[in-house]
Amino acid sequence: MATVLPTKSSSSLIQTESSSMALQTESSSMAIQTESSSVIQTPEEETPRTNAKAKKKSLAASRWATVLRWIPTSTDHIIAAEKRLLSLVKTPYTQEKVSIGSGPQGSKVKWFRSVSNEPRFINTVTFESKEDSPTLVMVHGYGASQGFFFRNFEFLSKHFKVIAIDQLGWGGSSRPDFTCKSTEETEAWFIDSLEEWRKSVKLSSFILLGHSFGGYVAAKYALKYPEHIEHLILVGTAGFSSETDHKSEEFSKFRSTWKGAIIKNLWESNLTPSKVIRGLGPWGPDLVRKYTTNRFGTCSSGDVLNEEESKLLTDYVYHTLAAKASGELCLKYIFSFGAFARSPLLNSASEWKVPTSFIYGVYDWMNYEGAVEARKKMNVPCDIIRVPKGGHFVFVDNPIGFHSAVMYVCRRFFTTHPSNKIPEGLESV
Repeated sequence: MATVLPTKSSSSLIQTESSSMALQTESSSMAIQTESSSVIQTPEEETPRTNAKAKKKSLAASRWATVLRWIPTSTDHIIAAEKRLLSLVKTPYTQEKVSIGSGPQGSKVKWFRSVSNEPRFINTVTFESKEDSPTLVMVHGYGASQGFFFRNFEFLSKHFKVIAIDQLGWGGSSRPDFTCKSTEETEAWFIDSLEEWRKSVKLSSFILLGHSFGGYVAAKYALKYPEHIEHLILVGTAGFSSETDHKSEEFSKFRSTWKGAIIKNLWESNLTPSKVIRGLGPWGPDLVRKYTTNRFGTCSSGDVLNEEESKLLTDYVYHTLAAKASGELCLKYIFSFGAFARSPLLNSASEWKVPTSFIYGVYDWMNYEGAVEARKKMNVPCDIIRVPKGGHFVFVDNPIGFHSAVMYVCRRFFTTHPSNKIPEGLESV
């Protein structure tokens, strides 16, 4: 059964500056957040000498606390940062830890520690909606979490029953030891845990939206369990082509250089962005701050984040990246060097059994031409929409355009005679 943790809407949430970790005040004090250590005093008479000894002990204890909290985060910090970020959303929601057990019955692939049968859970947020609204399940991409959709929840929940999840091993979900050793096992880790989640929340059918790597997982899930998917929406989805399909002369030349050889070796050793953040310890939050400020601010292709959005998203991103390594370790098993799929979606396009829509920002580094090639092989309805002023995180860069695209591709759920006229500003490929 799911453990429900009701969460109030933004109007009643108290955003305390002191509770926010790294990224909200000066980096050293935020990143470390050591608590003052209490010193047990003896009954001896207070003198300058005893006061000095007490201060020395307190300083030593504080230093030890700093060392022990080199990576200042935890699951509790993730959920707290999530609540602060979602306080920007006016729509009330509930946050749940949905149990998925210790592994699918009869499966060789488990998502628990090798020495434990401890049940696992998927962090889930569900927004209030009108009765009989179609259900939209949103799945985040690699290195992200469901909070990245914070600019979309309020609008989409007016039309859908919106449920957003953290994939197993990411965000506020359980982070079991990652023991997969192959592409097949790694795909099963995500697909089977998503199916166990579906069973636990008792969803029979729904619209499934996945971003980037989340789109790859969503597509693989729809291939295995098409009976549960009413419509598949893939946003900036990765994983269409393999390394052998890629004909870029420039990339081939780079791979042959010493720099390319070093990066390829790091890739195969499973060096992830999160490992870098953890390795920086108390300096990690500052690096994350620079990334979010640049990516969603000065270098944004669309609507830049305001100061509060930037601060809360940065805080949230840091905690989700710096927590225990788990799902992130899928990287080298799903993609080869250069982010080419080891099991390309293009190879199974002819087997897809559900209506599919692709949404890309016009500046997305993920090439939409992979979707064009996949459509040629599909035997189901398929449309490809490009959104202006949007990059890979099109739903953050241009939320209005993204919402328009989602409503268009889901038009059949809202009227018996949907129009095929593309909304102004969007491009149909």
